[in-house]
Amino acid sequence: MIRIYTAPSCASCRKVKAWLKDHQIPYVEKNIFSTLLRKEELKELLERSENGTDDIISKRSKIIKENKVDIESMSVNDLIEFIQENPSILKRPIMIDEKRFQVGYNAEEIRVFIPRELRQLAECDHVENCPQFKKEKGFVSFKEAYLKDKMKSNN
Repeated sequence: MIRIYTAPSCASCRKVKAWLKDHQIPYVEKNIFSTLLRKEELKELLERSENGTDDIISKRSKIIKENKVDIESMSVNDLIEFIQENPSILKRPIMIDEKRFQVGYNAEEIRVFIPRELRQLAECDHVENCPQFKKEKGFVSFKEAYLKDKMKSNN
């Protein structure tokens, strides 16, 4: 299941949620301001980020700038506590599932969250000729939505 970490005033967060709904992809939303982020969650985000803290923490955040916080010198536990106390330093949205991790909304990159089987279906020219898929409700509309989205991003 996809988890997305969001904030109410975040336009990119609204885009991600709308995109997931349009593509009928279930997700769990975690508002970083109304939900206490557990240590395990934050540790997972840090472990999954390719560039360490640069991927998920906004170094330009007001809290970090005004207090001259040196994120790099903190221990992992201190950093996790700091994030829990100051969730606004997190970049958003952050999307994560068992295999994938993405920060921010990118119309091209978000497609990795479409299950592989459905991506293959979307690439199939004739749904009825794709033996690996049953023609069920939702697949055709998914293909149409996927191709429409793909056309938009190519323009």
